[in-house]
Amino acid sequence: MPSGVKDIQLIELKDTISQLNTTISTQNQLISSLQKMLEERNAKDAEKDQLIANLQAQLDYLKNKVFGSTSELRHHQIPGQFSIFDSSVSDEKPAEIIEPEIIKVQAHTKKRKPKAAYDEIFASLPTIQVEVDTLSDEQKRCGICGTAMIPIGHEVIRTELVYTEPKLERIEYIATTYSCPECKDTEEPQFIKDEGYPALIPGSYASSSLAAHVMYSKYAMSMPLYRQEKDFEHLGVKLSRTSMAHWIIYCSENYFQPMYDYLHRQLLKRKYLMADETPLQVLKEEERRPQSKSYVWLVRTGDDGEIPIILYNYTPTRAGKNAAEFFKDAQPGYFLMTDGYQGYNKVPEAQRCCCWAHIRRYWLRAIPKGHEKDYTNPAVQGFLYCNKLFEYERSYREKGLSLKRIYNRRLKDEKPVIEAFLSWLDGLHPKTGDSIIRAITYTNNCRPYMMNYLKDGACSLSNNLSENSIRPLVVGRKNWLFSDTPAGAKASMNVYSMIETAKANELDPLKYLSFLLEHRPSADMSDDELASLAPWSEEASKVCK
Repeated sequence: MPSGVKDIQLIELKDTISQLNTTISTQNQLISSLQKMLEERNAKDAEKDQLIANLQAQLDYLKNKVFGSTSELRHHQIPGQFSIFDSSVSDEKPAEIIEPEIIKVQAHTKKRKPKAAYDEIFASLPTIQVEVDTLSDEQKRCGICGTAMIPIGHEVIRTELVYTEPKLERIEYIATTYSCPECKDTEEPQFIKDEGYPALIPGSYASSSLAAHVMYSKYAMSMPLYRQEKDFEHLGVKLSRTSMAHWIIYCSENYFQPMYDYLHRQLLKRKYLMADETPLQVLKEEERRPQSKSYVWLVRTGDDGEIPIILYNYTPTRAGKNAAEFFKDAQPGYFLMTDGYQGYNKVPEAQRCCCWAHIRRYWLRAIPKGHEKDYTNPAVQGFLYCNKLFEYERSYREKGLSLKRIYNRRLKDEKPVIEAFLSWLDGLHPKTGDSIIRAITYTNNCRPYMMNYLKDGACSLSNNLSENSIRPLVVGRKNWLFSDTPAGAKASMNVYSMIETAKANELDPLKYLSFLLEHRPSADMSDDELASLAPWSEEASKVCK
């Protein structure tokens, strides 16, 4: 074949190879592009799957929050599954020797509670006996001889409760004017008028009992003023909600504030304190929108067996300086039990204790639905570490241990659990799962305060007492919704403080409110005089039990 033809064929082959290489290169680029798109799509799908899982977890949490049990206790065990706190581990360190304390625990057997009799149920009610007489004269005659029968005995055949509608009474105080009979015909006749005791509120018809009833209905029974207004109309009197609000503010500022300040001074002398806070809406705060969140701070004495004091404090914001201002005169070195809110870091001279119930709650919420018994799940393990502390505390109470004994037992039993929990937490690094990441973050924020409660046997493990004390305000807030003015918010907190401290001291709150309004504490009274009106005073106990 001529060389020219071969050269042409060779050139054509080269062109074909070049075109093939170009095609292959283009296809490789297309494949790479498709692979990249597929990887991106897979990543987006994985992200969507994680988002769906997180949303499902949130939905499960909200369902459980609304419809599920609120108990954080766990009593179930998996058959054949050992607890991570099994005390029978062979390499367990020998326990340190603690001085013995002999405790007699009374054995008890579960007995069925007998059904209460009427005399027990209605013991506090007045009893009126009514003789029944429904037999005719003919029926009272002997069926054999016709002789009239005579009474030979009586017995109670049934009990009935009768409701007596409440009523309002109008009382007019009549003043007597006196004159001197010797001077009446002179140029300077002498007169004097008995003005009686001053009114509870100048120019108002409100009595101590009526004002106390209005406050009790709103703050103890969660009945807003507009509903009380309707109730009073039913009794035949038009009492406007504006008037009732004025009564509350006036009585709070003039009679309850001195007692509140006295209780505050007594509270700050205590060694064990607890605090919590919750939002409150106040409509007419200066330079703030009506929708802005204000706050109520609950501060109470700890579970130390001493006289309980419970106070509520309204502030426009949640800033830590508000807590610092409330506690500024407290005794240095006191223990303050709170949740993980960082604003309490500004409180001076306090040994902060974190609430283990809050920590446990975060781990409980992090447990995925259907994995409650999966002991390999980190959220379940974190919950078990926290729950072990509460099991120890429960056993101490059941055995009736002294505070010194509790202190020693905590160091032996609970401190190693906390140390193991923190060591385990350091090795936990989940990349996904919003709930468990929140639990880890919250727990790590509480690290500086986790072991402070171990310093004193009277310190509490949780802030549950504060949560229980703030619950009446939360329930009331769902009914009366908001405070109109800062003065109204402050007055409400003063009344709540009187009611809840009275209840904590086993007093009838309605009777105690009436007791205070009748005795009218004032800023001019000394602490000794105010102490005689305090919820734990002998006179208050006698009148308001």
